[in-house]
Amino acid sequence: MTALREYPGTAVAPTLVLAHGAGAGHDHPWMTRVAQGLADRGVRVVTFNFPYVEEQRKVPDRGPVLEDAFAAVWRDVVSAAAGLLFAGGKSMGGRIASQLAARGAFDPAPAGLVFFGYPLHPPGKPGQRRDRHLASIDAPLLFLHGTRDPFGSPDEMRGLVAGLPRATLELIDGGDHSLVAPKRQDPESASLERAIGLAAAFMRASPQGP
Repeated sequence: MTALREYPGTAVAPTLVLAHGAGAGHDHPWMTRVAQGLADRGVRVVTFNFPYVEEQRKVPDRGPVLEDAFAAVWRDVVSAAAGLLFAGGKSMGGRIASQLAARGAFDPAPAGLVFFGYPLHPPGKPGQRRDRHLASIDAPLLFLHGTRDPFGSPDEMRGLVAGLPRATLELIDGGDHSLVAPKRQDPESASLERAIGLAAAFMRASPQGP
């Protein structure tokens, strides 16, 4: 089991178990920036590495292995969480969280899910969608999505959320799959900071679980 990394929030803060994307582990600067940014806004964050990253392999594990790893971390985090529990992640990490939630594999169930760049389909392959299971999730969903994200266009994401009664979409203007706009347009990475702020507000405003 990978070591967990905690970013403390307030005393009764909501807790987000945040999973990394396919290309890098929880030591990546994007992950540490987002986790610390959320903690600075009052959300306790726990991150971890999936087995393939811990074992220094480049190719992600198969879905069941990723799901089992996330579920094991969730069980460890539950005992020390004082506030509401949320699950989510960047790209692949968010998708794995959604798959677990869809089949009721989180115990207790999360109060909500947060997706930083949900991979609706592979770039250039809009027919290979990864959304059928989302309708089975009985919890609020927050999709933070860049307008330049090749894994799902703004129109595709609007269409997705329109069919999910408990989902909210926040489009990040100019953001790519990491919610980062071009430096010439956004030299201070305000786009990513906006996404972090929206995620924190979503979790801190949730009155109860699903």
